[in-house]
Amino acid sequence: MKKQRIVIAFGGNAILQKGQEGTVYEQFANTRLAIDRIMGLIRDGHEIVITHGNGPQVGNMMIRVDRSRGFAYDLPLGVCVADTQGEMGYMIAQSLQNRLTREQIHREVVAVVTQVVVDREDPSLKHPTKPVGRFHTEEEARLMMAEGKHMVEDAGRGWRHVVPSPHPSRVVESSVIRQLVEAGHIVIACGGGGMPVYVEDDGTYEGIDGVVDKDRASAVLAREIGADELIILTEVDKVALNFNKPDQRFLDRLTVAEARRYLAEGHFHKGSMGPKVEAVIDFLENGGKRAIIASLDKAYDALHGRAGTHFTRE
Repeated sequence: MKKQRIVIAFGGNAILQKGQEGTVYEQFANTRLAIDRIMGLIRDGHEIVITHGNGPQVGNMMIRVDRSRGFAYDLPLGVCVADTQGEMGYMIAQSLQNRLTREQIHREVVAVVTQVVVDREDPSLKHPTKPVGRFHTEEEARLMMAEGKHMVEDAGRGWRHVVPSPHPSRVVESSVIRQLVEAGHIVIACGGGGMPVYVEDDGTYEGIDGVVDKDRASAVLAREIGADELIILTEVDKVALNFNKPDQRFLDRLTVAEARRYLAEGHFHKGSMGPKVEAVIDFLENGGKRAIIASLDKAYDALHGRAGTHFTRE
């Protein structure tokens, strides 16, 4: 296969898996496993940018902020995103660099703390929809709602804390990231979707409370650096119609038009698969050649057409 420029989007579950306590040791172990799944793409010499979710991690950070109130200074949501972006970037970068060293692959890895421009008037800032943190029982959710938090039931899997999620328009550091990729480096960027910022009248940036969807930010970054492929890695092998229903049907291929139709029909839940499909559509309609949604375990097979759901313009 010809060498491609690929943006690979890890889900938050790649670093912290369901049922785990979420210790640093567990997250490092999960990170090493995730790296193992994409090593075939690196060995093949592709230009790689890794993005990652941070839903569980930023949720835990928000719990720490709540529990330490009165003993430590408060942290706004955007700073919590930055904190976890650095933490997870460190884990991915070190784990990947160590693996490259052991395999005698001479490439450098760099994690870029990334800001993403949003519209300060984005209506989603007043209507929280983005799930963060772990799943909660209904009893836990009711207690959190009594504290003023927004909670929603997530596709039969439990209750989630939701926060504002403005849409990204561009990545502040995209030109630097592109230069790093063109120089042969593997880049980690847009962690947790990046820190949302808006542009002041004088051209300066100001942070805003919210969490940008990682897949939407990945699509924006992919088009800005001229990526050929966008691969979104998640918990399921393929995109499905009627997900978790008796007539569930997995899809091997979708055009943009088909994806739009199924999205409008409500097949893709807005808290899980919906933003991924929207990200794919955005990437393909803005110059991308191909996008894939697949499970982490089948990343290499997905690029070679043997797994996942493949999206094309037509």
